[in-house]
Amino acid sequence: MGPGAHPSWNVAQRLRLMPETIDSTVEDVHALLRERGRSACTWEIGSSATPSDLAEQLRARGFVDDRDPYAVGMVLTAPPPAQPEGVEAREARDFEEFKAAQRVAEEAFGGDVGMDDAQLRARYEEKLATGLWTTFIALVGGEIVASASSTYVDGAVTLNGGAVLPQARGRGAYRALVAVRWADAVERGTPALVTQAGAMSRPILERLGFRAVAEITILLDEFGPALSN
Repeated sequence: MGPGAHPSWNVAQRLRLMPETIDSTVEDVHALLRERGRSACTWEIGSSATPSDLAEQLRARGFVDDRDPYAVGMVLTAPPPAQPEGVEAREARDFEEFKAAQRVAEEAFGGDVGMDDAQLRARYEEKLATGLWTTFIALVGGEIVASASSTYVDGAVTLNGGAVLPQARGRGAYRALVAVRWADAVERGTPALVTQAGAMSRPILERLGFRAVAEITILLDEFGPALSN
């Protein structure tokens, strides 16, 4: 569950269901999200999900393909190319840089994260308190042009939300963000990066040494707010 209400920020994953538990699981997910003010989410159905026809079962219940409905799970266990010259990639150092990183993601992905400054501040304080994830930025000429984050799990670092402003693409910012997050993973003693790649990022990640390990179908689930009595 991400910081905003957009479906791509709120995701049901790791689905191991029985045919008879699909409906109850959908109801549980909807209830949980509605409690937190969400009215839509995405379901990511990996190649090891059960039952094997789960995507078709969910489509029969009204789910539809997301805008980019196919992704590939990828892993990197060897050092990627170094940060390119002219690009500085590092952790966001304060709230203002964290906020700028969120705005870069909004512009790059074409969607409002749906959070005002107070909500972003709370999200930033959560990051500092838990240490479960880190926001990184890439700068060209002192300007923040790209952002990404790492989430820390046992044995690996999960890469999330690599975003580059349209006017800054092709200059190495995305590669720099991968390199700095690899260095962070090595420093933490977990030299492995895992991520899922859509049509835009997969070719770049393949060139950086990532290999595909799973296929993922992404479905959009717009269930609406709870009905008032």
